[in-house]
Amino acid sequence: MENEIETIRATAELLHSKAEIETALDLMAQQINPLLADRNPLVLAVMNGGLVVAGQLLTRLTMPLTLDVINASRYQNKTIGTDVEWITKPRTSLKDRTILLVDDILDAGITLASIYDYCIEQGANSVYTAVLLDKKLSQSKPITADFIGLPVQDRYVFGYGMDYKGYWRNADGIYACVG
Repeated sequence: MENEIETIRATAELLHSKAEIETALDLMAQQINPLLADRNPLVLAVMNGGLVVAGQLLTRLTMPLTLDVINASRYQNKTIGTDVEWITKPRTSLKDRTILLVDDILDAGITLASIYDYCIEQGANSVYTAVLLDKKLSQSKPITADFIGLPVQDRYVFGYGMDYKGYWRNADGIYACVG
């Protein structure tokens, strides 16, 4: 497994550099700040991939906010998604709150749509979604992100929170597997 992981990183194609990602995060924050300035938002980092994005985005947000996590996954460290598995729900009440969901990528949209629906069911006043990447697919998605950092091709990508079989979330760019 270790050889596979090293080979994947060594042969991957860089799609977006750290500088491009930083600029995209700045632009996302410029859109979010005026909209949520007076709304006392609860930011929910969608684990595990949204951890890096949320951490980077939070330092750019200028309003008072609270933070919690939510973890629902279709991949469970695999490269193919299955059913949504609920792992962690927020400890903070969502009732009457403005929620900002922060995730790494809007892929097929199934997981993010499930999390969005959960927030509404828990009584959130409004729910906004922010994703670093929006994967361009030929089919429609059940949800559209409110704030998007960068578009990305329909390829398996990793880095900046996204993983390859649980590894390389820490890569400082967005990379695509070759082949």
